[in-house]
Formats: sequence, structure tokens, C-alpha cells
Amino acid sequence: MELLDNLALGFSTALLIQNVLYCFVGVLLGTAVGVLPGIGPTATVAMLLPITFNFEPVTALIMLAGIYYGAQYGGSTTAILINLPGESSAAVTALDGHEMARQGRAGPALATAAIGSFIAGTIATVALAIAAPPLARVALQFGPPEYFSLVLLGLIVSIALARGSAIKALAMIFLGVLLGTVGQDIYTGTPRFVFGQRELYGGIDFVSVAVGMFGVAEILRNLENEQTRTAVVSKVKNLWPTREDRRRIVGPILRGTGLGAALGVLPGGGHVLASFTSYAVEKRISKRQQEFGRGAIEGVAGPESANNAAAQTSFIPLLTLGLPAHPVMALMVGAFIVHGITPGPNVITDEPELFWGLIASMWIGNVLLVLLNLPLIGMWVRMLRIPYQVLFPMIILFASIGTYSLGFNAFDVYAIVLFGLLGYILIKCGCEPAPLLLGFVLGPLLEENLRRAMIIQRGDASVFLTRPISAVLLALALAALVVAVLPAIRKRREMVFTEDE
Repeated sequence: MELLDNLALGFSTALLIQNVLYCFVGVLLGTAVGVLPGIGPTATVAMLLPITFNFEPVTALIMLAGIYYGAQYGGSTTAILINLPGESSAAVTALDGHEMARQGRAGPALATAAIGSFIAGTIATVALAIAAPPLARVALQFGPPEYFSLVLLGLIVSIALARGSAIKALAMIFLGVLLGTVGQDIYTGTPRFVFGQRELYGGIDFVSVAVGMFGVAEILRNLENEQTRTAVVSKVKNLWPTREDRRRIVGPILRGTGLGAALGVLPGGGHVLASFTSYAVEKRISKRQQEFGRGAIEGVAGPESANNAAAQTSFIPLLTLGLPAHPVMALMVGAFIVHGITPGPNVITDEPELFWGLIASMWIGNVLLVLLNLPLIGMWVRMLRIPYQVLFPMIILFASIGTYSLGFNAFDVYAIVLFGLLGYILIKCGCEPAPLLLGFVLGPLLEENLRRAMIIQRGDASVFLTRPISAVLLALALAALVVAVLPAIRKRREMVFTEDE
């Protein structure tokens, strides 16, 4: 009964006119950036973050969440129609989805992606509503040693799941943590790494880092590698799958949902890992293995369900532990903090309307996404004709205005340029900026809990090993680090996270 009462509270919040409106705006923008290759939800959320600061906290978070899971829907449209995934998690959908489009079956492929996404999103949201409260109650028992070990585990697991070199991912984590220490010491107030700049006394602005590293840097990379985009179908016909298609997609949708819901909570690229794992599972157990890569509808249903389920369950560690599972969730942490809310287990008791309203909005968002994606396919395809040279200057302009408006400080705009160039250089050197942002967000939390635990224990570091939960988490972190550098695991990880360039 308690769960039903909480959901009733959530829907009463999510169904307010302004919240429904901004949920619609969020999923609409999310679909748009999912369709447009090269922008992605991380850059979009980073650049729209300043605009939401004048909103009510629940409204802002509903819109930002809609952008994220909306992009998972939109990414499949271009993957199927033009073999160019708008989102990395949709790369595997292109393998069979585009082949179906070339065979004149774009309609069933798009409908399967939408149906699988809706079912998976709905089931995963139920899992989120059921799993989050008990996990939050457990997290309330954590002290500083447990939180330190948990944050350390999250950072190391994100290395294991990162794309490319584990050493480079580790270096990005260290750089992010180092940047997070800039500003006044949390206990003594002594300035650290400020180099005489008063603007740095409060630390490096989170929004400047996010917009620069994920907005400007990605734009520079995409301008350098702009691809020709030509749709193989001008008009989608026969949208609804046949009876045989419907029979074949039931199993992959359910299996993909289960895989995605489980893998979505992992730090790093859980939603990408989920879609590739689902495809591998479906291919392995299928009686029609020869069809995979040639237009197997299971190759669309499974991965699309998996990445959308993972998109929903990635909110579990954020809402219950205050830990982001990937860069978009790190941006959501920033949104919580800017609105004066500390993400973690206390949110469910201190801000019940926000907690349950955000969960309920995901159901509403999933319904809106089905209504947006299928009838408006023609509009999404036409969006691909917008030249990047026109689109990107507008994006940078609005992002700069939004960032400047936060504190009316030109230093924040200069920081966008600096971090944009840094991000572009790192990308060219083969370093992914995502671990850097996770390190930047989690670094202060890591330092605070380390120092708090040491102060309480009067400098006795054995507390991290004598408290059982902390010791288990540290053992898991060590195991994850060993796994990350094993040659066989490293090779497999690089195969899984290869994007379709």
C-alpha cells in the first residue's frame, strides 16, 4: 500500500501542467538529439543545464531526464533509416535495422524499436520504483568509510567499462579528481590550485566543465568528421509488424529488458553494454542465426529494449546513493546540487514529491515518446538536412548565454572555451572525457568522506578494512581494477564499445 500511496503522490506531481509540458519538451529534445548524429544527450543536457536553474527542482529534473531517455528512442531512427546511429547505444540496432529498411521493411523495424523501448521503459520504471526505497534505507546505514569505498568502487568500475585504454581512463579519472580539488579546502578554507584567481576560490564551475568537455569538444570533433547522410527510404509504409514479427519479438523484448535493467546500474556505459550484450545473447540462442546482420527483427527488438531499460535503471544509484552511473547522471547530480538538494538516500524522505514525481514522469515520458516517434518519422528524417555549420554555432551561442547568466561572470565563458579545447585535445589523443567528468563530480565526495573517516578515527586508516561493508566494497574495487587490465577482458571491452564511425 505504501508503494501505491507514493506512486499516487508521484503522479499528482508529474501530472501538473508545467511538469507535463517540460516532460514533453525534454523527450522532444531528446528524440531530436538522438536523431542527429554527433550531438548526443550528454552534450545537450550539459548545454541546457543553465536554462533549468530558474525552474522548480522537480520540473528541471523531469525535463533533463526526458532528454536522456528520449535520446535512446531517437538514436534508433537514424540507425535504421540511414545506418548512422545518433546514439552509441543504437550502433548495434543499425546492423539489422538498416538491412530491414533496405528490404522495404523500415516500418516494422521502427515500430519494433518503439514498442520494445516502451515496454522496456515501463517495466524498468516499475523496477526503479520497487528497488529504490529499500536500497535507500540500506544506504542510510552507511558511514564515511562505506561511502569512500563505494565511490572508489564506482570510479574503478567505470574504468573497467570505459571505451579504449584502461590506463587512459584511469588518467582521466585522476585528472577529474584533481580538477575537483581546485578551490578552498573543505575543512580549513585554505585556497588550493587557484593561482591567484579569485574566481577559482569557489572551485571550477561544473557547468563550464560539462559544456566545454561535452558540448564544444564534441562539436569540434563532429565538424572535423561530418558525414554524408542519405535516407534509404523517403516514405515509411506498413508500420505495424506482422503476426509473425510480433511472435518473434516477444522473447527478445523481455530478455533485453531484463539484461538492460540489470546492467543499467553499472558505472560507465551500462546502456551501451546492455544493447551489445542483448544482441550477442539473441544471436547465440536464435534458431535463425544466419539472418543476423541481414535483417533479423530480433536484432532490433532485443538491443532497443535493453538500452531503454538501462536508461531507466541508471537512475537507481543516483537517487538512492547519490552516485552517477555515467556522464548524464553526473550532470543530473550537478542539477540536484545547483537546486540546493543533496542527491542520496535522504532525497526519498526529504523530497518525496521530487523523488516520486521524477519516477512517475518516466511513465508519462514513455507514452509521449511512442506518440512522438512513430507518427513524426518524416519530420525526424528531414531534420537530418540541417547543415552542421548552421546548427552548431546556434548551440554554442545559447550555451554560452546560459552559462554567463548563472553568475554574470565572463570567467565562466572563458572556462567553456578552455575546457572545450582541452576536451578536443584529449579526444584526439584517444582519451574519453566521460571518466574525467565522473572524477570531477565524485572527487570532492571521495575526499570529504576519506578525511571525515580519518578525523573520526584519529588517523587510523584500518577502519576501511575493519568495517565489513567497506572491506567488501574495497575488495570489489580491487577485483574490478585487476579485471580492467587483464588482456582478454581489455580486448573484449574494446570490441563492445567500438562505435560505428
